[in-house]
Order: sequence, then structure tokens, then C-alpha cells
Amino acid sequence: MNLKDCYNFDDFRKLAKKKLPAPIFHYIDGGADDEITLNRNTNSFNDCDLVPNILNSVGEPDLSTTVFGRKIDMPLFLSPTAMQSLYDPEGDKASARAAEKFNTIYSMSTMASFSIEEVANVSSGPKLFQLYIHKDKSITDDLIDRCSRANFDAMCITVDTLVAGNRERDHRTGFTTPPKFTLDSLLSFAMRPGWVFKYFTNKKFELANIKNKTDKGTNIAKSVMDYINEQYDPAMNWKDAEYCIKKWNKPMALKGVMSVEDAKRAIDIGCTAIMISNHGGRQLDGSRSPFDQVKAISDAVGDKLEIILDGGVRRGTHVLKALAAGATACSFGKAFLFSLGAGGQQGVERLLENMQKEIRRNMILMGCKSVKDLDESKIIYRN
Repeated sequence: MNLKDCYNFDDFRKLAKKKLPAPIFHYIDGGADDEITLNRNTNSFNDCDLVPNILNSVGEPDLSTTVFGRKIDMPLFLSPTAMQSLYDPEGDKASARAAEKFNTIYSMSTMASFSIEEVANVSSGPKLFQLYIHKDKSITDDLIDRCSRANFDAMCITVDTLVAGNRERDHRTGFTTPPKFTLDSLLSFAMRPGWVFKYFTNKKFELANIKNKTDKGTNIAKSVMDYINEQYDPAMNWKDAEYCIKKWNKPMALKGVMSVEDAKRAIDIGCTAIMISNHGGRQLDGSRSPFDQVKAISDAVGDKLEIILDGGVRRGTHVLKALAAGATACSFGKAFLFSLGAGGQQGVERLLENMQKEIRRNMILMGCKSVKDLDESKIIYRN
């Protein structure tokens, strides 16, 4: 199996599983506790049906939309995800170049493998930075200032990671950052010599954006959960978010909003967007899926800010359903990380090409000339 055989999420996942050592594959693949929310994120789309219109003379549909002040060529972009060099040596640089090729947004995590400056130098495409508020305020201020100098277009504050979720797969596989070779994991690493060769012959693992501020999670083997619990501010509140919004003074979203009440409050503190997200089912298990909440939030605040559905997207039809329910755009993480692990930049490009074709084809089948035609009349909920 190779990239040309990858037509959907499951294909990329299978190829990534062949190439990545088990601790790293399962770090992408897993969720919190019993992984109920992880699975619900995608399954929730099945509770809603599309209703096409015929003979609409669609021609070539317009997939473009505007989000964070940038016009993008399809209503889907890359979610911020940490430590991408674990999946491919080029990591964030590969993802950013792929996103630029399709004129969609690349999002950078605070815990990226490459720095704000390194990625800005390789991509002039639209870029979003995902900010974690640290206990050490100077780290937060430094990240905002550097993104401003590097001309990032927008920022989001992740608000659902005050403590780390209980990701039991990581405990079982012994996942650490950087990877640590243990008796339990040694066989898995040994069976993937291609990954091991790339890992040891390329740039040393580091959390490039914070390496000069703290050595936690960079120079010592440390689980992601330990890093979160030690470094992120569990006392973060609305005033902290408002401070960051004012300091940034460009398009800003809160990532992790799941309730109408919080969406309204995001407007009050100056947000231009929200990302409806449960962190890919990796934090609070048993919570609602983003798609479960899109309609209620859109009905309440959809005319006042942009709404991004983040989580569970596997197909072009999922994007269409989200937009019809009131989202401005969607973002996804697991899918593109599997494609990155399966084939680096080419893998991400293959995935984005597949998704672009699916969205285009399905819009034609729906009788929609543009994403603006995707409204509540185009879906019916089963319940």
C-alpha cells in the first residue's frame, strides 16, 4: 500500500500505522478515558441527512469562504497539532507548504516542532497560531509578539486543556516527548527502521517555540500529560483570554467552546471567531461532539462571529453538513496527521486534494453553486 492507494481517512490511517512506531501512532489515534467522545465526534454526522436540490445548473461550484480575514479556496483547514516532526522530519514545514498549495489555513501549535519564524520563512499562505496560556506570563507574551512580527494572520486560544485528559493509550505504550525506547516499545520501533533512521538523522526533537523559555518537555523525556499539568495555567479565566485578545489585536478565536453561553461570552471579550471543539475527544470524555452543538450555537450567535467546527471530520459530506448547520468552515487534525505520517508533505497534499474533490463533487450533487447555498434547508436531523 502506498499514497496512490489512499482515497479516504481509513486508508491514510492504515498506511500511517505501518510506518509509525506504536506509541506515536496511538498518540494520534487515541482519545480520553473510554474514547466515547472520540468516536462520537465522527458518528454524530450520521444523525443528520443531506437533502439535495436538482437541476440547479451548478456548473463549477465555488468552494471558497472567508475566515479570519483571509479568503481560502475550500471551507476546510488544518487544525493546530503538536510535535509534527514525530510523524515526518519536515513536520510543520511540510504541513504549511501543503496548505499553502491549496490556499487554505495552516495552524501552528504552541508545542510545534518548528518555530514560528521557521514556518513563516517557508510559507506565505494563511497561518493561524494556537496559543496555550502558560503559568509563566512571559512565555505567553513572547509567543504573541513573535507571531505578530512573523505576520501570522490569526490566533486561537485553546481553553479546554487546563489539565491533561486521561489518555490511557499513552500510558500503555509509554509515549513520551522525545520518544523513549523501553522494553515494551523497543520491538515496535525496531520493526520500523525507516522511521528510526529518519528520526536520528534529522533535526533533534524539540518544542521549538518554547525551548528558550523552558526545558520542560524538550531536553528531558516527559509525557505530554506531565508537561500540560506542569506548565499550563489551570487558573486561566476570561480576563486572561481578554488580555491576549487585546494584545494580539488581530482576528482571534477561542478553541474549545462547546456551549451557547460561552460563545456569547466570547463575543463580549472581543473574539472574531470560535472553534467548536472538544480537543478531538482527548480531554473530557462523555462530552458532546462539535457537530452536536453547531446548530444551537449558530442560531444564537452565528451573525456575530465566525464558527469553525473542529473535530470528527473525515469526509467532504461532513463539511457540507457542518456548513448547512451554521459553521463558517471546518478544521481537522487526525486525518492530516495520519497523512503526514503516511507520506510527509505529499501525503498531506494527497489528503487535501481528496477532500477538495469530495467537497466539490458533493456540492454539485447537492445542487449548490457556492458554500453560501448550504443552509438549514439542506439538512434534516434524524431525531
